[in-house]
Amino acid sequence: MASSTIAVMSATLVSMLLGFGREMVNARYFGERWELDSFLIAAIIPTMVFGVFNGALVSALVPVLSGYFASDEAEEAWRLSSTVINMLLIVLSVCAIVGWFAAPYIVSVFGFPPGQSGQTTHMTQIMMPTIIATSIAGVVQALLNAQQRFKAASLQGMALNVCAIAAVLWLFPRYGIYALVFGTAAGAVAQLLVQLPSYFRRCVYRPIIDFNHPGLRSLFVILGPIVVGSAVGQANLLFDKYFAASLPNGAIAAMQYATKVVGFPQQLFAAAIATVIFPILSAQFASKELPSLRLTASTGLRMTALITLPAALGLIVLAQPVISVLFERGEFTHGDLVRTAGAMQFYAVGLLGLAASIVLTRCFFAMRDSRTPVIVATSVMVLNVVCSALLVRPFGVNGLASANSLASLAEAAVLFGILRTRVGSGDSDAVGSPVWRVVVASGAMAVVAYALNSILWHDAGTIWQHVATLSVDIVAAGATFLAVGTLLRVKELAQLLAVMADYVGRRAASAARQGKS
Repeated sequence: MASSTIAVMSATLVSMLLGFGREMVNARYFGERWELDSFLIAAIIPTMVFGVFNGALVSALVPVLSGYFASDEAEEAWRLSSTVINMLLIVLSVCAIVGWFAAPYIVSVFGFPPGQSGQTTHMTQIMMPTIIATSIAGVVQALLNAQQRFKAASLQGMALNVCAIAAVLWLFPRYGIYALVFGTAAGAVAQLLVQLPSYFRRCVYRPIIDFNHPGLRSLFVILGPIVVGSAVGQANLLFDKYFAASLPNGAIAAMQYATKVVGFPQQLFAAAIATVIFPILSAQFASKELPSLRLTASTGLRMTALITLPAALGLIVLAQPVISVLFERGEFTHGDLVRTAGAMQFYAVGLLGLAASIVLTRCFFAMRDSRTPVIVATSVMVLNVVCSALLVRPFGVNGLASANSLASLAEAAVLFGILRTRVGSGDSDAVGSPVWRVVVASGAMAVVAYALNSILWHDAGTIWQHVATLSVDIVAAGATFLAVGTLLRVKELAQLLAVMADYVGRRAASAARQGKS
């Protein structure tokens, strides 16, 4: 499991770096201007469909398809996946057409001025057809993941980011903000295209729609609650943007930049861990190996805490230096820096909850229980909306970020408590003690990072001086975390370092053999 996680994390790291490159390009050319706010609203529907259909399909299809592959019934997997693909092609094509005509009414909900509303509507219409490609990409990813093949699916983010960056750099002088729209739409299609070579090598497509396939009934039983749960998650994003639209121009863009940075460790590590353990958990549940399932879930949670706790504290104490180095140039002003950094600090508070919820939700899905995460997520959405409504006026973007963090932590705590009652606690100290050791190591790291940055950082410095200062801060903080973690005998830290060293060694040996041949 660990080596597969490292492989997925490596591909995801490249994608995340490209994602930062995309946001840096956006910051340079658009800053926090109203045009970027309009684009982010226009991307809501494709983003929601991607989250609901792509994310839900992967979560629901993997256990069903894994069962067919485990019992050597590959033909049933091909028929089921082909049926789902063909149904989606028909249904989502109709939805895209309806969405194109409904775009003006959807955009009117956000209360933009007429000029901004018209531009947002046009962007929404351009983005609408991408819902087809992103949803089909989810089926392909599920097929590959069910066979424990993760490489092609992990290339999706790279494809999206490369297209968006290239389009802005190439087309901005002629098309302005629409360069970003065209690039994002092309990237959505590319997310499907990068998986097709692996799909056609390992899978079989059938031009059929088999409504009587037994797997389809099993899929709908699992998929229904997952779709609702995914819709709840996307509804949270919708409410965030709705509340942010009532704030001065640039608030939506500030939230986008802040969540992009905070999402780095969550997407790189937590998502990679959840992706790898999901089919393993599914197989263990199918085989009724409860102790193994409990151990896998516990390991996933400990590894998640090992990464996200120091990342969260690091982002809190180094918020302004991080945002300055990443974005403060071109159209991105110092005022934008202060607003984005403040929001990022409050988002970072909930990072552990956000990351742990991903792993915990996959645990329930693997046990074919999609109702519990949906009920918890729905309750948490209500909490988020209530807190956002109370905090947005007095605290602005920071209030919205605080509401998100509170909701994320509450969701993780409730899911963890329910999971323990389902699978048993086993060694009651299996998660708690390692996490507290990570908290201590992270606290020491944060103190060093804050003290060092206070001495070295100067607002008037050049970009390269800022990069050098931030690099020294991160290296010193990382060394402190490793030293204190080793002193406290954080077992997961030693395991992670050993796995990474083994993975790098095997990759180097493989490259050397290829060079000799």
